[in-house]
Amino acid sequence: MNADVQAEWRQKKKRPRKPMFKRDELAGWLFISPMLLGFTIFMFIPIGFAFYMSFTDWPLLGQSEFIGTANYQAIVQDPEFQQVMKNTVLFTAGLVPFNIILALGLALLLRHPLPGMGLFRTIVFVPVVTTLVVWAIVWRYMFATDFGFINSILAWFGIESQAWLYNKNLAMPVVILTSVLKNVGLNMVLFLAALQMVPKNLYEAARIDGAGSWRQFKNITLPIISPTVFLATIITIIGAMKIFAQIFVMTKGGPESSTKVIVYYIWEKAFRLFDMGYASAAAFILFFVIFAFTLIQWWLRKRWVYNED
Repeated sequence: MNADVQAEWRQKKKRPRKPMFKRDELAGWLFISPMLLGFTIFMFIPIGFAFYMSFTDWPLLGQSEFIGTANYQAIVQDPEFQQVMKNTVLFTAGLVPFNIILALGLALLLRHPLPGMGLFRTIVFVPVVTTLVVWAIVWRYMFATDFGFINSILAWFGIESQAWLYNKNLAMPVVILTSVLKNVGLNMVLFLAALQMVPKNLYEAARIDGAGSWRQFKNITLPIISPTVFLATIITIIGAMKIFAQIFVMTKGGPESSTKVIVYYIWEKAFRLFDMGYASAAAFILFFVIFAFTLIQWWLRKRWVYNED
């Protein structure tokens, strides 16, 4: 009997055991499966379907027809699309540097524990959590021509009122300004977190060597926080190229299409003209433009981003 038990024990011992990491891997996949299922149903499948639509003549009502790359060719040759892309680049070029510089300046100011700094940080960050449409409506009335708060202040100083949102030379700067004020708090928080990681002893050593504030910022602060600056720049550029709500609420793309940007152009083609195939093609052109910008920034980061782990 003992011999049989020993033989059975030896047979069990020889059986290969299932590695622990296999079971852990299976448990991990089970935990993330709801998220993967949600992404597949609500993101990957719609994106794939939209990509197929971009190669079709797909009216909202009626029969669709596969037309190949005709939509892409029509978009590239469309003078309105060229103007829209210029407006998008202009908006991005105006917003991104202004946002990054202002956010970094505020972070440098607010990192010191001075009285009232907590309240000031809250005031700067509140617009970030404010509903975008509400924010745009408030600023539309602020810049109203007849009874707007901005023109009332100008009139109090004896300055002539301006038709801010109806002047093609002023509408885009107004939208850029309101967009910067809306989102600058987010980058400010990122920079505040990065500044707290800068070792204090580096500043002490620099002061002993006679370095002033500018040299300390240039040679110590900026190189150490450069990964955060890189991240904030990418996020801000992508957000700027997807601007829609401010344009829709404040200017409707006017005056004279001076503020019509790519996302508003896509919305107009899809939900005013009901040309879903054309709008899908424009959306994927935007995707490829953003992807190209991101790759370029990722390549250029090697020249100015330091302290990467």
